[in-house]
Amino acid sequence: MRLVTVAHGTRTPAGNSVARALTGAAGTRLGLPWVASFVELATPLYSSLPPEPSVVVPLLLSTGHHVRVDLAGQRPLGPDPLLAEAQVARLVGAGAAAGQPVVMVAAGSNDALATRDLMLAAAYLAEAWGGPVRLATLSGRGRRPADVVRPGDAVSPYLLAPGFFARRCRAESPGALVADVIGAHPAVVDLVVERASEQLAGRRTA
Repeated sequence: MRLVTVAHGTRTPAGNSVARALTGAAGTRLGLPWVASFVELATPLYSSLPPEPSVVVPLLLSTGHHVRVDLAGQRPLGPDPLLAEAQVARLVGAGAAAGQPVVMVAAGSNDALATRDLMLAAAYLAEAWGGPVRLATLSGRGRRPADVVRPGDAVSPYLLAPGFFARRCRAESPGALVADVIGAHPAVVDLVVERASEQLAGRRTA
């Protein structure tokens, strides 16, 4: 048995390193060999992995094309309160003040279920942050950062790793305090371990 994670993939090496760091930390805690794989733009591709007994945990933050098509039947990593915990840590690390209005900026999707997921993720963040959170997306459905971000707002990228969308988030939020991406935060490692453990427990009782 091995742990396999599936991230989107990016041409930004640091972005792919986040997936490997998360997977390595989770695999070590689970006592399993691990592979960080990708849907596109990086190797190894999930579609090219040799068949082997595996626990598969997507590192995709909401429902969308890749979850529906490439990972049919798999559960996206988000939304989840543990992701909100990591986002709060990034906001604090960037210097956001307690209760400061926050705009959560996501990559976005045309999938209606993705909108549901993002609204729930924003609600989790508002609860964890203890202040108002508004939602913006960089593509697909929803309002763009330029239409949502106001003077005095802090921006929380609902993005796992640096790359194209992280750069766009900063570029489209001029003058705002923009926190770092979620990254390989310990809370995200906890979530990957939790999801893998659920699958392992299900196999033992099946």
